[in-house]
Amino acid sequence: MAAVKDFSVEEKLTSLVSLQKIDCKLDEIQILKGELPIEVKDLEDEIEWLHARQTRVEEEINGIQEFIAQKKQGIVDAEALIKKYEKQSENVKNNREFEAINKEMEMQALEVKLCEKHIKDATEEIAEKAKQLEAAKKAVATKENNLSGKKGELEKIIKETEKEEKHYNKEASGARSNVDERLILSYDRIRKNYRNGLAVVPVERDSCGGCFHAIPPQKQSEIKLRKKVMVCENCGRILVDADLNDTIEVK
Repeated sequence: MAAVKDFSVEEKLTSLVSLQKIDCKLDEIQILKGELPIEVKDLEDEIEWLHARQTRVEEEINGIQEFIAQKKQGIVDAEALIKKYEKQSENVKNNREFEAINKEMEMQALEVKLCEKHIKDATEEIAEKAKQLEAAKKAVATKENNLSGKKGELEKIIKETEKEEKHYNKEASGARSNVDERLILSYDRIRKNYRNGLAVVPVERDSCGGCFHAIPPQKQSEIKLRKKVMVCENCGRILVDADLNDTIEVK
């Protein structure tokens, strides 16, 4: 089994400075993309929701149309019964039979009127649903048009920066491999704590390059020795000497 190389503190600090500068380059690329990735995702989610709403309204319209068809059939059935009772009324033998048939005819006539009312109300509901459906379709068309534009902008930026981003990601992986996991975890945690993503900063003008808190001379001397990892007591960032920071360039 091959032995894992044990890097010195100075080598680790050098790799951390390189990693920080590489990550800053990657951050610049993300800034160039701006809010476009988020905007694209939000638009995709909105369009998905609008499509679901459109489908729901279409299903509701189909349900109402089936209801109208049932009520139309109800009218046909009721009118058929009325005709049947009218024919039966011609052969009644007494007033009791006549009144019973008349009552059935009245009930069927009421059924026709009730079905007609249901059809009228349902037709008005369909008209309202049709407006909602049209509004949903227009909203989808508008959102899809916006999405197309945003995707075009994002794809253009991605195409322009793809090669550069791949290069920096490869360099970042190399730098990370020269630092132990515990230190990398600390580096990543510190980066997330600050909007500018600076986790490794040089001591400049006797102060922390991140929060500008004064660094005592004794601590500065220790930082220059590069024998152990030193952090700012105020902001927690990893401190390196300016000479080390300046000698490392990322191309």
